[in-house]
Amino acid sequence: MTYAIIYSSKTGNTRLLAETLRDTLPTADCLYFGEPSDEALRAERIYVGFWTDKGTCDADTAAFLARVTTQEVFLFGTAGFGGAPEYFDKILSAARQNLPDDATVCGSYMCQGKMPMAVRARYEQMEDSPRRQMMIENFDAALSHPDAADLSHLRDAVLDR
Repeated sequence: MTYAIIYSSKTGNTRLLAETLRDTLPTADCLYFGEPSDEALRAERIYVGFWTDKGTCDADTAAFLARVTTQEVFLFGTAGFGGAPEYFDKILSAARQNLPDDATVCGSYMCQGKMPMAVRARYEQMEDSPRRQMMIENFDAALSHPDAADLSHLRDAVLDR
């Protein structure tokens, strides 16, 4: 089966996932690897990677997903906040809403990703509160992600397809 891997990555987290996919899947079957492009639409399966923006995929990814036709789609992405599978499921569900009704989603994977230091600085400027402390703790926990376990889980999710 031919495939393409497209990704949108603001901080490098999703690019790391995309590179892991490229290293995992058979090279000979890859028709395209890179940022969203109509060239990827020639593949039978498209691995679509995104960063989370306001609870869904970023705008470039949303625009690409709307152009999918008969391809199988495997969604993958990163989010600065993590820890709860329900949160990741909500993001993936929102991203799926950009696909045409006849598109087939054949799998998905999400993990936490580190955020820019400017985000932590913004949190530090907030009024001291339990919410502020939780946001700083989440930021610090995200610094190591995506980690080796995240990449292993991605490989497992893709190879199970």
